[in-house]
Amino acid sequence: MINFLKAAPVVFLIGTMVTAILYQKTLLEIWLTIAITFGTTAYHFIMRWVVAFIYNSIMHNRADYRKHWYQVSKSEMKLYEKLHVKKWKNRMPTYNPSLFDPRQHTWEEIAQVTCQAELGHETIVVLSFVPIVAGPLAGWISGIYYYIDPCGHV
Repeated sequence: MINFLKAAPVVFLIGTMVTAILYQKTLLEIWLTIAITFGTTAYHFIMRWVVAFIYNSIMHNRADYRKHWYQVSKSEMKLYEKLHVKKWKNRMPTYNPSLFDPRQHTWEEIAQVTCQAELGHETIVVLSFVPIVAGPLAGWISGIYYYIDPCGHV
């Protein structure tokens, strides 16, 4: 799993560049569609790596699990019960299972790692919308450039 997660951003980034070049050479729109798909996928992989790196650099898996932010509310608990989380939570994949292993870490350390992971996932949710926002923004900037070019033509 870790090898795939390390290789995927590189593969998708190379795929983006290759298909973008193919689009420039052929002007076939399928290459542009594939380039955008590869680029968006590369963004998501790279963004997750950057978020994890930043949180690991700052927090070192030592989040304060006693803070109010991390406490499970009554509504969350009801949702967990409706989703039967206890039945499937141990089957969920994790990047580094050893961080959550009670044979290697105390329950307090596991709680700290879990809280840091929660912050990372919440950040990823927000950053996942960047490509959606960036598309119209890029179009808007292109539109301005089209009407006011650097040579002063209007």
